[in-house]
Amino acid sequence: MSTTAELLQQASTLFPDEVVTSAHVRHFDLPLGAGRFALITLDNGLDHTKPTTFGPQSLANLNAAVDQVEQEAADGEIVGVGITGKPFIFAVGADLKGVELLKEWDHAHAIGKGGHDVFKRLSGLAVPTFAYYNGAAMGGGVEVGLHCTYRTVSAAIPAFSLPEVFLGLVPGWGGCTLLPNLIGADKAVSVIVENSLNQNKQLKGEQVYELGIADAIFEGADFLEQSLIWTASVLKGEIRIERPVIDRGEAWDQAVAKGRFIADSKVHGAAPAAYRALDIIAAAKNGDLQQGYDAEDKALADLIMGGELRAGIYAFNLVQKRGKRPAGAPDKNLARPVTKVGVVGAGLMASQLALLFLRRLEVPVVLTDIDQERVDKGVGYVHAEIDKLLGKGRINQDKANRLKALVTGVLDKAEGFADADFIIEAVFEEMGVKQKVFAEVEAVAPAHAIFATNTSSLSVSEMAAKLKNPERVVGFHFFNPVAVLPLLEIVRGEQTDDASLATAFAVAKKLKKTAVLVKDAPAFVVNRILTRFMGEIQNVIDEGTPVDVAEKAIEPLGLPMSPLVLLELVGPAIGLHVSETLNRAFPDRFTVSPNLKAVVEAGKRGFYVYDSGRPELDPEVAALLKQGDSVLTEEQVRARVLDAVAQEIGLMLEEGVVAEAQDIDLCLITGAGWPFHLGGVTPYLDREGVSERVTGKRFLEQGIASVPA
Repeated sequence: MSTTAELLQQASTLFPDEVVTSAHVRHFDLPLGAGRFALITLDNGLDHTKPTTFGPQSLANLNAAVDQVEQEAADGEIVGVGITGKPFIFAVGADLKGVELLKEWDHAHAIGKGGHDVFKRLSGLAVPTFAYYNGAAMGGGVEVGLHCTYRTVSAAIPAFSLPEVFLGLVPGWGGCTLLPNLIGADKAVSVIVENSLNQNKQLKGEQVYELGIADAIFEGADFLEQSLIWTASVLKGEIRIERPVIDRGEAWDQAVAKGRFIADSKVHGAAPAAYRALDIIAAAKNGDLQQGYDAEDKALADLIMGGELRAGIYAFNLVQKRGKRPAGAPDKNLARPVTKVGVVGAGLMASQLALLFLRRLEVPVVLTDIDQERVDKGVGYVHAEIDKLLGKGRINQDKANRLKALVTGVLDKAEGFADADFIIEAVFEEMGVKQKVFAEVEAVAPAHAIFATNTSSLSVSEMAAKLKNPERVVGFHFFNPVAVLPLLEIVRGEQTDDASLATAFAVAKKLKKTAVLVKDAPAFVVNRILTRFMGEIQNVIDEGTPVDVAEKAIEPLGLPMSPLVLLELVGPAIGLHVSETLNRAFPDRFTVSPNLKAVVEAGKRGFYVYDSGRPELDPEVAALLKQGDSVLTEEQVRARVLDAVAQEIGLMLEEGVVAEAQDIDLCLITGAGWPFHLGGVTPYLDREGVSERVTGKRFLEQGIASVPA
């Protein structure tokens, strides 16, 4: 059988570009005369913007450090061993770039086993071991500490998590087994499953301590110094750590059942990672650690060789990398400064935009509308939201006063916009109205001002066509709710110049939005795909398939909400308007549902009522529906919907709506909340064979969001 060192050596040959983490060992005398101590520091030699990770060579380095301290402990030369990280970073887990390269189950299994074999040595030393979580700790970074006897945490830690389930993995280096045995199954399920599926929610230092993951918490400024004093007191017996007795009875089973309920509500059985993690937690009830580690190794290998993880890593990279370096954006040096923002309109969307510009740019923001009452209401909304931030302690009184003073409202555009650099409209979605607004703005705004439109489906080029300077008009399409969804579709009109576009991208960056460059094509990216998707659902309902069958057909995708619940969120009238816009542009593919029209004309806000707490078809809507007699099965509905989406994406890529399929996925993840385990949508369509069936080829090359050939 291969030794751990040999396993890791074999694995490191598969990953030649690993950013290697060193494990430095240094020795010193502890305070209070507690004795000689060995401290291992994990450090990849780079600053905090490049967090420390564990690839095969990094694990081998830690293994060698443990060899050294194990011998020293056996020889009685040291009284304890600590492990900590470089400034601001403890360690953030396995190096996912290496995981992407793995092609064989045995190699994936070796990575899992190698990590376990190294980490569990920390719990087998002849002296107590201590983990000092000094900075960001995720995944394997958290797990290496769980193998230690004691743990301290810095109050300044901004991010601590086991995010594996979010990506399509399980905490596979002890997390699923050790955490429930440390803090109980209920809390462990919250950390491993609930937080992961809740948009990868992070814990702060205080929460880590309150959960019982850490035994002590110290301020960030002198964290290591205080941790070492505490360590000395523990080793001298002056501090005794009392841990709660773990309930291994019914409470454990209830916690696992709660986890399954959460997983069902989030991914509807569509992604396996949460369920595999829960199976291991369920089995960990008997306290047999090695059995748990073996189960983690197998789950890791199975998931690494599955499509969801590859799609999850792909999605993560899109958001973290491509989202920060938008494809096709012009030279950022062309961007003009923005020192004042104008907002045309003072309704809810316009008020949300005003608040966002105010908070992120901290420059004067002025709203206009057709009457004083609307203007006052818009400014009042912004003031109320600032008061909420103050009430929650997110900003102080000085900041609140300053922000409130920066936002104003006027009726006269000439007064409001004469010195504005960036003016965005959020008025009624009708071409004539928007053209009129821009003509009025152009007459009073300075020559350098950028004009942005928040249109969701209308032509930016047509909107700018009648202006003297159409080159300064750019599409700036936000998604609702503005504060939550990161996507900003930046649309280049036919005459938009590079300086205007560069300014739009620079503003997007300051707004902390994920900007994607989009061609001026009907409904751009997200609304075009969602309208085709929803339109096909609507078609099968109109033809005769029951509403509940059409809705359930989509559950295996694990989308954040069902199509008709999404329609309710968007608003049936807006959904109808966008479908009419697309029907005019592409009448052969986009239909206008007579049933949806009837629902809108009846003034209904959606298809469902919630009297029982669950969505049920509104009897008044049911009475409006006129259906044919063609009834499809769930499988047939799903095939039709996926085929339609694949066809539309293929056509959008041919038209050059975006640079690549990756941009479509980035838009769906950040603008529509589509899950990471789908990778947006194109990896899923490739994996299910839909892409080739519909377009004759994959959207992504084999090895991108899939196991390499």
